[in-house]
Amino acid sequence: MATRRRSVEVFSLSFLDCVCCAFGAVILFYTLISAQSGMERARSTDALATRVSRLEDELRAGRENLAALRNTVATTDTETANAASRAREIIAALKAQALQKSAYDETSLARRERIEKLTADVKALEEGVRRLEGGAVDRGPPGQEIQAFRKVGGDRRYITGIKMHGKRVLILLDRSASMLHQDLGSVLALRNSNDLNKRAALKWRHAVDTANWLLTQLLPDARFQVYAFNTKAQPVLASSGGTWQDANDPRIRARTVEALNTLVAQDGTSLINAFAASKNLSPLPDQIILITDGLPTQGESPGSRRTVDADARAALFDGAIGELPDGVPLDIVLLPMKGDLAAARRFWELADTTHGTLLMPSRDWP
Repeated sequence: MATRRRSVEVFSLSFLDCVCCAFGAVILFYTLISAQSGMERARSTDALATRVSRLEDELRAGRENLAALRNTVATTDTETANAASRAREIIAALKAQALQKSAYDETSLARRERIEKLTADVKALEEGVRRLEGGAVDRGPPGQEIQAFRKVGGDRRYITGIKMHGKRVLILLDRSASMLHQDLGSVLALRNSNDLNKRAALKWRHAVDTANWLLTQLLPDARFQVYAFNTKAQPVLASSGGTWQDANDPRIRARTVEALNTLVAQDGTSLINAFAASKNLSPLPDQIILITDGLPTQGESPGSRRTVDADARAALFDGAIGELPDGVPLDIVLLPMKGDLAAARRFWELADTTHGTLLMPSRDWP
């Protein structure tokens, strides 16, 4: 009997088992590797999250510091601007003080020389008086003064040509910025200084002393009024507007002098408003005394131009003359101002036309 031949199978059960085990091993290997990688990624993620959190904290702190720094910078800028402004004020004040010191030095030297000359003149005059009097007892009547101008010393009298003849005397005092100094550059420096420096300016003190001296020369039975003017004209005593004051009342004179010493020279000059104010008094004045230093710089109101040339100032002066009361003498005390060449001639013509007097005083008058 013939035997059967067994067929050979390539893929037997044992082979499949081996293949499955190999695949299982591979899967297990990859599973382990994936798990290990996941743990590494988790650890890396935690570290990065911690670092991000730390950076966010640093960012918040940096923003807070930046805001504080910005506030500090703003405060510093403000303080720097204030310090610069204060420095400019101090520099301007120092310049004004230097100008005043120079003017004081010049004035002191001139006064010393004049005092020495006057001392010699007084001695010569005293000798002449003693010879002329020859021991006479009778003396002539004293001069007309309702009050002494200087209480100690300085009892000097000059021939001025201004006679205080009025029974109703109006004194017009120019208090514009040009009354601070006779030089335009110095006027600009003093104009930007404080009120204390402005009140102490030599030219302004000269103007105030002149007004004070005029008050002492009034007739005992006269009545007076003092108006100060720049862009506007106002009474020195605000409560006395439009009325006359008693020249023989020492309290009124004292209040007027005190008010004069508180004035500050500033702004432009409106001569037309000053002359117009004289018409508001009732009855009208019978003598007007003007204390000024030059032609006006504006009319009834400020003009549109920032600068006013000589022709425009002359036109403003001519327009102001029309506001003067008719038939009232105008006496003028003209203080010095460099560059205003036409002022002396025009004011002299105005004083001559009104039968008044023009006075251009020296530095030590009155």
